[in-house]
Amino acid sequence: MRKPFLFALSAALYIVLIVFAINVVTSVLPGKTLIIPMVMLSLFVLSAAIMGYLFLSEPFHLYMDNHKKEAVSFFAKIVGFFACFVVLFLILLLLL
Repeated sequence: MRKPFLFALSAALYIVLIVFAINVVTSVLPGKTLIIPMVMLSLFVLSAAIMGYLFLSEPFHLYMDNHKKEAVSFFAKIVGFFACFVVLFLILLLLL
């Protein structure tokens, strides 16, 4: 049970880190309007690759090792824990 939580926590911490970095960069470089869309699209692609790895790497290995039920369960646990982090972010949004 611990490993799916760590994968979901890693994804949530990655998002927090990216948001803080974007906040710092946009406050330091406010007038770079042409470069910002390129950076954001690149960041989107990088984030998709990182999230794909975090969410799918271990379930894929389990599935390929013919542990199909464990793979589905592992993936569902990661998504469930991540959903809990999303709810936590929403609660923080409403409180702050």
